[in-house]
Amino acid sequence: MKKWITKTNLSIVLLSTLALSACSSATPTATEALAAATSSTATVSTTAITASSSTALKVSDLVTFDSGDDAIDWKSSDYTAIQLTGSSATITGNGATTTSSIITITAGGTYVLSGELTDGQIVVDSQDDEDVILVLNGVTITDNDSAPIYIKEAKNAFITLADGTENVITDGATYTLADDTTDEPSAAIFSKADLTINGEGTLSVKANYKDGITSKDDLKIVSGTLNITAKDDGIVGKDMVAIEEGTFHIVAGGDGIKSTNNTDADKGFIAIAGGTFDIQSTNDGIQSEKQLVIDDGTFNIVSGGGHTQAEAKVEEQPGQGGGFGGRQTQDAQATATTSTETATSSTDTDATATESTSTKGLKATGDITINEGMFTIDSADDAVHSNATVHVTGGTLEIATGDDAMHADVDLNISGGKINITTSYEGLEATNINVSGGDTNVIASDDGVNASGDANITTTETSTTEPTPTESSTTATTSTDPTSTTDPAGNSAPPGGFGGGQGSSQNALLNITGGTLTVDAQGDGLDSNGSITMSGGTVIVNGPTTNGNGSLDYDGTFEMTGGYVVAVGSSGMTQAPSDDSTQAAISMSYSATQNAGTLVHIQDSEGKNILTLAPTKDYQSVVVSSPDLVKGSSYSIYTGGTSTGTATDGLYADGEYTGGTKVVDFELASQITWVNESGVTTANTGFGGGGGQRPSRNMTNNTTTDSTSDTAQ
Repeated sequence: MKKWITKTNLSIVLLSTLALSACSSATPTATEALAAATSSTATVSTTAITASSSTALKVSDLVTFDSGDDAIDWKSSDYTAIQLTGSSATITGNGATTTSSIITITAGGTYVLSGELTDGQIVVDSQDDEDVILVLNGVTITDNDSAPIYIKEAKNAFITLADGTENVITDGATYTLADDTTDEPSAAIFSKADLTINGEGTLSVKANYKDGITSKDDLKIVSGTLNITAKDDGIVGKDMVAIEEGTFHIVAGGDGIKSTNNTDADKGFIAIAGGTFDIQSTNDGIQSEKQLVIDDGTFNIVSGGGHTQAEAKVEEQPGQGGGFGGRQTQDAQATATTSTETATSSTDTDATATESTSTKGLKATGDITINEGMFTIDSADDAVHSNATVHVTGGTLEIATGDDAMHADVDLNISGGKINITTSYEGLEATNINVSGGDTNVIASDDGVNASGDANITTTETSTTEPTPTESSTTATTSTDPTSTTDPAGNSAPPGGFGGGQGSSQNALLNITGGTLTVDAQGDGLDSNGSITMSGGTVIVNGPTTNGNGSLDYDGTFEMTGGYVVAVGSSGMTQAPSDDSTQAAISMSYSATQNAGTLVHIQDSEGKNILTLAPTKDYQSVVVSSPDLVKGSSYSIYTGGTSTGTATDGLYADGEYTGGTKVVDFELASQITWVNESGVTTANTGFGGGGGQRPSRNMTNNTTTDSTSDTAQ
């Protein structure tokens, strides 16, 4: 397995320490790893981090949208009219005053604004118990040295976009703040109260100072069209960002949408029920300090300029593996090397934070749940990244990334949806990867699927949790050094991320129970630094063409009890399922490389099709496990020829195979049968153990029986 690291100033001493610790204990079997992943939990401290894989959430589990969030019929209610007149305003009604170009609202109620304010400000400073509703009824508001709309205090604040209106808010490049102890306001629309935006009009925000829209409490967006161009972040909600619907066009020099509360356990999440989102961000597209839950919507996200702008990776040298893999968890590396902004708010209870140049598509410190939606993500860094667990229960995702397509520090659970990864460094990466449904296609320049874990993982058995029928639920405990940090929600992970290399993880697990998984990888196809279990589903791997990697690569065991897997690729590092699997498997090695597209066909003595595959790349080995393989039965392997069937990802499930050349006849004498062109041979055994273990690079097969050559009829 080749691993890579990005150029960094991290200490070689730290790397070496982690690598040594990763090699210190034996790797558990797949059964032991699965038991540990489904019946363990732990506690959070500064030296031992626990990240528990929760059940996939829905938006309704976090926030409720009700009629009180909707736009009112303001034309039929009592309201105060504020007609903006350039440098001043005409006010009809109560609750508002004007001093020069500053309009101040001091009481709850409904205020309808129209006209233009060329260099002034709308200030809300209401001390009573009534909500303040600002109806933007076709306004253009510019403030050259502060926030054009500044909500200092209100019970709740609402901005309603009047139907059919265009509203433009613009600030200047520099703000004149009250004194040197404050950094507020920091957005063109800035609220220190809970803020809800609704209505069917259009709001265009041109934020030349920092952020477009910021709420220091809750931020709800119910409807409307929002066009935001921001020097820094587009939309910011401290305690939450909750979006029910709307159309969003965001161009941000920082993050597109973000939450910032990292101290309160029940706050700091992002919940999106629907909407249409077009986000171009220099940093992360959507970034949550806690959970990120998406129920539906259409998302087009380009972060960091897209995958073509990814940082180049260099191959790591021997002894540099085990734990880093070139990345540090939640951007610790970027924070250590490139700081773009440090800000401390005098009125904010959050700790001082250093914002790093992270360029991910979807990112969360807590769990990420994707229940439905259409996603097109082009990211310089990970497309989907969680410091805890990622759940995909539905939706369609088209991903191009310069790093991992989907990364979770703890668990990656795929139970539904369609995932198409067209470009990635590694496709799927997590400590534990559970595939129980869905249709996933991975193209990766390194490992396709990497259950990489962490070198210092330990588990504490306390209880057993039964997974739901559609979602595997696992819990992992990660023990790290004292520099580790956690948030109050318990979602975090150790510094260093993943990678494997010379130091493999003891508890990593790839668990496949259903769905379809297709992998095209230049590195390892399926890679577990622990073990692999498979009981259902279909897996097709077009693996590496060089002998330094393998289509299947695991350090523990690969227990095959059901499903269908075929893995083709180079032969130097060939592994097959373990001998204690209950479902039989065949591993075929050729003396010469077979050209891409050349069919490989396996049938039983009655002519029943076991495998007809057109590999997409050159190959020299084929591993297949099928429920139709029966120990004691006879089989034949052919090469070339044609099939009248229809191929799905190169695999023919129907049609008639003809015209191929018979390579070998053999009997399936053992649970895992190793075959070459001369017949049954011994297993690759050069890497510590039984028939499924990783071979040494110079291992050659021997002890052959049964040689035959023929042509399929």
